Amino acid sequence: MIYLIFLNLLFFFPDFSYAADIDSKSYAAVIFSVFVITTLLITYYASKKTYDKKNYYAAGEKISGFQNGLAIAGDYMSAASFLGISGLVFFSGFDGLIYSIGFLVGWPIILFLIAEKLKNLGRFTFADVTSIRLKQSKIRILSAFGTLITVLFYLIAQMVGAGSLIQILFDLPYDYAIWFVGILMIIYVSFGGMIATTWVQIIKALLLIFGATLLAFFVLKDHSFSLNKLLVEATNVHKSKEMILFPGKLINDPISAISLGIALIFGTAGLPHILMRFFTVPDGKSARISALYATTFIGYFYILTFIIGFGAIVYLSNNLEYLDSANKLIGSNNMAAIHLSHAIGGDIFLGFISAVAFATILAVVSGLTLAGASAIGRDIYVYVLNNGKADERKELIVSKVSSVIIGVLAIILGIIFQGQNVAFMVGLAFAIAASTNFPILYLTITWKRLTTNGAFYGGFIGLICAIALVILGPTIWVDVFGYEKPIFPYKYPGLFSVTIAFFSIILISYFDKSGLSKTNLDKFDKLLKQSYLGRK
Repeated sequence: MIYLIFLNLLFFFPDFSYAADIDSKSYAAVIFSVFVITTLLITYYASKKTYDKKNYYAAGEKISGFQNGLAIAGDYMSAASFLGISGLVFFSGFDGLIYSIGFLVGWPIILFLIAEKLKNLGRFTFADVTSIRLKQSKIRILSAFGTLITVLFYLIAQMVGAGSLIQILFDLPYDYAIWFVGILMIIYVSFGGMIATTWVQIIKALLLIFGATLLAFFVLKDHSFSLNKLLVEATNVHKSKEMILFPGKLINDPISAISLGIALIFGTAGLPHILMRFFTVPDGKSARISALYATTFIGYFYILTFIIGFGAIVYLSNNLEYLDSANKLIGSNNMAAIHLSHAIGGDIFLGFISAVAFATILAVVSGLTLAGASAIGRDIYVYVLNNGKADERKELIVSKVSSVIIGVLAIILGIIFQGQNVAFMVGLAFAIAASTNFPILYLTITWKRLTTNGAFYGGFIGLICAIALVILGPTIWVDVFGYEKPIFPYKYPGLFSVTIAFFSIILISYFDKSGLSKTNLDKFDKLLKQSYLGRK
């Protein structure tokens, strides 16, 4: 029904430029309709199995390591990766690579330090891990706040990407596109839970890797498969010439570069929708395998985005077909990969890549919404409001209703933040995850002196600091609020907020007189050792 409504909306809006050509519309609509129908069928069958929280939150713990690796890659390879990073490379050249490297470098931390331990210690959310050692109510409140704020920032990026994509492809108003994505993600999460979300991610990951590979292949093919020739031609046509091969256009000082790097590296290990995926596999070994496969797929994909970005410079920079009256890319820099697909392969390739990009957004927002819903349904409703004794049926109802609320809020925020670069918005989400979730999770696993008060108050200091610096920085204070100068001079707060978070947690724990229950610590150590016993 929703898809039919979408097609009817397309019929009533006028066309413009190549992007609105009936052929490109038709190709994209056919490919996208196949994806939507397939995933809705998956959701329908998954809905019959989401009768308990194990299936709803963790897909029954029956996902294999390879399948979960693909699903994690699908969760991680978002609109920010495909549209945002290629757009940043198109705009600034080398600086866009910082995002690619930063997004990837965080994975060894997950692979070697967190994945297996997370599976052995938790069940459905990462708060399950920390609450073994620490008092339930306080740590669940902090976990829920950190999760929800991270999820909302991440969702903004996906919704902005979705709106821009539909605008350029179907000539739909931005608001209509945002509502369409929001309704579909609510359906996936509310009815299909983690089972549907996982398989949507797997299908989307395969499509995205295939599409990006084709796009990069055709770019290199036209340059005799020589990266050097591609870079030379890009420097010739870009207005900044050879400066695109040097850092400084996007990030022009070392503090910002370090701050962004810290956020991307540590934020990866604190993303709630990624951490949840390690609970879908049957054991710790499968969790390690998941992280290994995910790292491989993600690393390969980010190499492709770099090629795609420089390909866009070559094919689009001086091509009036893809530029507006102000000589800027139609639909913003986020659409560089989409325009490139048309420049290389015409309407057919445009339709395919556009449909894949839109499928990417749908899949990622589903995983994010589920993470947010689980934080409300499990952490807040069950453990904070009902002291861990809530009825399972009511818990699932609360989670599903929460997914609807989060979906509507994401739609509203997506409309408010129209025009923001999606990769940058994800960078803000990473900064919050790195300043709140990661320090607590890491210190829970590695530091025995951590106390409940240290984690709770120190974590909240990190969270408030990250949010405050984001608001007071150039992106919100100047670009959104319209003030002339920012109070905080840097776009990326990670260096400051992460440092403050770790320092606060350690300092408060060190002077905390309440101490830690030895029973809880013994239980935690016993579960943690399973990671090593399982290898022997």
